[in-house]
Amino acid sequence: MSNILVIAISFIFAACILYTLGVWAEKIKKKLLPWHAVVFWLGFVCDTIGTGAMGKMAGSIIQFNFHGLTGLLAILLMLFHAIWATIVLVRKNEVQILRFHKFSFVVWIIWLIPMVTGMILGSDF
Repeated sequence: MSNILVIAISFIFAACILYTLGVWAEKIKKKLLPWHAVVFWLGFVCDTIGTGAMGKMAGSIIQFNFHGLTGLLAILLMLFHAIWATIVLVRKNEVQILRFHKFSFVVWIIWLIPMVTGMILGSDF
């Protein structure tokens, strides 16, 4: 196994752990807390590094197949999710803080699609 593959798998696995932890902790608490936003950002960074490493191995970051397009959508949603979580917390809007977990769960489900297809079928799907 190449070093770059180990790096890619490690960072994507870390993203999975972090993102899942943040989303489910927020869902259980039913309230967005600052540490959730920190974990969302860390998950995004890990996923971006892991995806970049995978892209380097594939010769291109974006591949125009199901896995590549859903992966791009997932990273963009993760970025938007982390930014929006930060904005909600800074604004201290209690209604948004209490409802944010619904949005988080949808983003997490969408993020799982390229994660699972990448693990099961590789990037050729």
